[in-house]
Amino acid sequence: MSPDRYLRTFDLLDLLVQHKDGLRLTEIKEALDLPVSSVHNMLQTMVTADVATVSEDLRYFVGPRAIQLALRTLQSLDIRTIARRYLQELAKTIGDDVYFAMRVGRRVFYADRCLGTQRVSLDIRLGEPLFLHSTATGKLFAAFDSKLAAQALSGRLTKLTPMTLTNADDLKQEFEHIRELGYAKSAQESVEGIVGYAVPIRDASGQIAAAIHASVLGNRATKSHERKLLSAAHECAEQIERQLGNFGRTGGSRAGRDESAPTTKAVRAA
Repeated sequence: MSPDRYLRTFDLLDLLVQHKDGLRLTEIKEALDLPVSSVHNMLQTMVTADVATVSEDLRYFVGPRAIQLALRTLQSLDIRTIARRYLQELAKTIGDDVYFAMRVGRRVFYADRCLGTQRVSLDIRLGEPLFLHSTATGKLFAAFDSKLAAQALSGRLTKLTPMTLTNADDLKQEFEHIRELGYAKSAQESVEGIVGYAVPIRDASGQIAAAIHASVLGNRATKSHERKLLSAAHECAEQIERQLGNFGRTGGSRAGRDESAPTTKAVRAA
């Protein structure tokens, strides 16, 4: 089989994945802009191999062999291992400490850290639960998950620094802006003198699988550095997402949606 045909086969499979109700031969032909004969031959081969199935009314679906392979691939992925080399490059690029954040149930925590080039580094312990109302990462996960948001808004908003949000209405508005922007910022709201940024990492289904967090010393958190950091962090997220099978930026890291212009108070200018 020629390389082009391999690629067309993956394009066809990706198309079927996006249409749970199946597609007819003519619909596939039009979507892929290929000759009917070529599409028909590919489909027959895929059906024979159980990569695709065909119903009695001649609609094609993803087959059991493709589903089984996808599940095995997901089970074998260690997202932290996948992400590490990209996070190391990000830390070198921006010079700040970079953290890899994950969520288990109601807990959001840092699972890995890559040190930047700055002499002063924060000693943030891995595995400890993060505040959902004051840390950039905690706010990011809460903003895109209604259950976490409800948990944050219903609890006591501890004032960790003079900049910490302690009003539920302000925090709710903050979550709305995070969803609009696609990233979160904590301007000395968790630790005085530290500005944090968090960017989501989405899996192939568009769900947030993890997040990138960067901690910046206050005197470095200029507008120009912020632009450089966010650009590099988004690019890093895209690279990791491609390894997770998200080639189309489903849901997007730059703009988001609830999965269940900064605010005037919480996302302050650095």
